[in-house]
Amino acid sequence: MRVRVGCEFQYEALSTVPAVMLVRARSDGTHRTVYESRWVDPALSIREYHDSFGNTCWRLTVPEGITTLRYDAVVDVDDEPDPTHPGTPLTPVAELPDDALQFTLPSRYVESDILSNDAWRLFGNTPYSWERVQAVCDWIHTNIQYQGGSSSPEVTALTVYQRKVGVCRDFALLAVAFCRALNIPARYTFGYLPDIAVGVVEGAMDFHAWFEAFIGGRWFTFDARHNVPRIGRVVIGYGRDAADVAMTTSYGALRLERMTVWADEVHPELADDGSVPPPPGLSVSGVESAEQ
Repeated sequence: MRVRVGCEFQYEALSTVPAVMLVRARSDGTHRTVYESRWVDPALSIREYHDSFGNTCWRLTVPEGITTLRYDAVVDVDDEPDPTHPGTPLTPVAELPDDALQFTLPSRYVESDILSNDAWRLFGNTPYSWERVQAVCDWIHTNIQYQGGSSSPEVTALTVYQRKVGVCRDFALLAVAFCRALNIPARYTFGYLPDIAVGVVEGAMDFHAWFEAFIGGRWFTFDARHNVPRIGRVVIGYGRDAADVAMTTSYGALRLERMTVWADEVHPELADDGSVPPPPGLSVSGVESAEQ
């Protein structure tokens, strides 16, 4: 299956502002990028690097005034829903790989230490297997109300647990916190999620956050917000929490004036000849290519 994903941002800066952006699709075992492009207006230099988690980051200095940046990609994805493996035993801490241990610890937005008693009270009697993580998702999906616009960059997993309301970011943070409190490695994941085989969906497309849990020697995808296997996820990045995969990290005042996100199934041969039309509703007029 082939999907088209991307975004366009318009920022206003009162002076030059150094920034890091994270919007490019990862190329890994779950999906393969067959086409991608980037535009920025005014033209400016963007340096690409990979962070400690292997996520692709763009480093740039946003000039004073209005800056528009667009990323567009065509990606091959699995046409099956997220895999589920009920009955798979959890991995004891003593047998975890070294690189998974960091995902068992508290972090900036994940107070797993503070939530430990509640986590064991709620989930300590569930099976010591894949079902324990699913129980975490079931509880959050049932007890946390989804409300667009209810969150902010200051909201943490503990805040969500206390308020019982949030957005997809918050659902993922709380799930990660509960899993880590239960000694299950969990990492926060950020990306694009097309609305494939889910019927009519209200509201504009946006980025999505979910999480992955390490079970039986591998990472599994879970989504406490939707709580059903989905088709076509495209990962941008993962990390300990939302701080590691922020869409934009700015070192100064940078105001987001406008944001458009797209994630759609497209014709399976789109981009095979290297020719891709502009994203629906957008044109490339007046937008210059960025320096690579």
